[in-house]
Amino acid sequence: MSDQVLIFDTTLRDGEQCPGASMNLREKMEVARQLARLNVDIIEAGFPVISDGDFHAVQQIATEVRGPIIAGLARCTAKDIDAAAAAVKPAGDRGRVHVFLATSKIHREHKLKKAHDEILRLAVEGVKRARGLVRDVEFSPEDASRTEPEFLAQITQAAIEVGATTINIPDTVGFAVPDQFAALVEYLFANVKNIADAVVSVHCHNDLGLAVANSLAAVRAGARQVEGTVNGIGERAGNAALEEVVMALRTRPEVFGNVTTGVNSREIVKSSRLISRMSGLLVPRSKAIVGENAFAHSSGIHQDGMLKNRSTYEIMDPHDVGWGETELPLTKHSGRHAMVKRLEHLGYALSAEETEHFFRRFKEVGDRKKFVYDDDLAALIEDISLGAPETYELEYFHVTSGTTTVPTATVRLRRNPATTGAAPDAEAEIFQDSAPGNGAVDAAMKAIDRILGRQGHLTEYHVQAVTGGKDALGEVTLKVDFGDGKLITGKGASTDVIEASARAYLHAVGRVLSLPAKPPAGEEVNTP
Repeated sequence: MSDQVLIFDTTLRDGEQCPGASMNLREKMEVARQLARLNVDIIEAGFPVISDGDFHAVQQIATEVRGPIIAGLARCTAKDIDAAAAAVKPAGDRGRVHVFLATSKIHREHKLKKAHDEILRLAVEGVKRARGLVRDVEFSPEDASRTEPEFLAQITQAAIEVGATTINIPDTVGFAVPDQFAALVEYLFANVKNIADAVVSVHCHNDLGLAVANSLAAVRAGARQVEGTVNGIGERAGNAALEEVVMALRTRPEVFGNVTTGVNSREIVKSSRLISRMSGLLVPRSKAIVGENAFAHSSGIHQDGMLKNRSTYEIMDPHDVGWGETELPLTKHSGRHAMVKRLEHLGYALSAEETEHFFRRFKEVGDRKKFVYDDDLAALIEDISLGAPETYELEYFHVTSGTTTVPTATVRLRRNPATTGAAPDAEAEIFQDSAPGNGAVDAAMKAIDRILGRQGHLTEYHVQAVTGGKDALGEVTLKVDFGDGKLITGKGASTDVIEASARAYLHAVGRVLSLPAKPPAGEEVNTP
């Protein structure tokens, strides 16, 4: 049995399915490049058949990202499999098609309404079709943890016989507990005669808070691929947090048979922060490994022990996961070249036009702050609108507020000609309006609503200081429902919280205006 556990990252597929976490193409590319620097083994880049946007994202990642295997998800249907194979084709031998089909009794009877034999036939046909298009095929019996072990062994053996190179055992609804899940993996090793011809993988959800525990139990039972996401993001309660799995294996090797991973752990914190910003999902302060309090010690007893010997209260060196690696900050006197080099260090690749736009924002912030830190740069990156240019840009705002006056905001927006099909040299349209509100931030958003003739309902609003100090950059993350029930994430940053809020709201507006057409109605999509 191999002593290496492969790390399969599904942040761009399962992670992005979390409401409000959708990313545009440029954001997905930034995440994929960072995952490559993290050195994960497989990137599941998306579900190609589900939309043109997903197809093109998987295809571009397969074309541009080097190193990891690039996987596309597909149901056991010809249309899905052909789309996934076409999307990952640019990756060559690093392309993988990941096919899945529900196998549990509850799914067979209530969702698929198919008998054992029909499920088995569909699985075999799906794997065979995929193997005819790519060399690397993964098969997932969806809801495996609630599937009868005998049937699970039968369908696993059949999938391997027709070419599956990886067999993934999903705990789709987070139903399993560690002992039971480990026993299921052990059962497959004992009862599937050709199990050695495939890598056994696990994909655990966190509905009972056991995704990481179940994944680690499966590794002890012989699994050699773990699927999950950075920060544990994903549908419902999320997926197994890959940073926790990796560091558990590294910190307690004697428990897990001295298995290793190829992950570059010093990229973990950087990956966590990038994905938090791109998805709009904040990392809890107490989150293991990557939370701000993960290596903080406030108890006097703990602090005393730390001063005498760090190992008294730290089981990992924070530097090993990327904490404390920020270099010298920039200032308003720093030039374009220095700024670009810092952005490249942080993993951002900007075009010439984006660099110009970003440099202007950098100088604006530099005039307000003594130092511009790496975290400031990462927060400001959203202001250049990764992907297509913003339809509307904030040109001016003025707010009056106080305990004895009605908060009122005046906002002036500039409409970008490039987004309207106008000639490049056409003059930009300017719009201005005012509105009262329940506070300065609410007034600014209502003024924007009046200008645009649409009304967004704010469902979440978070503001946090990016760095320390009175001149800290404020980063606003919000989620907006524009009337269709779909949550749109917006992000903005400024030393002025009201300005950051207006920028975040405009960012959400830009995203909803650029949304692709919805997939055909009536088509239910379920995933492992």
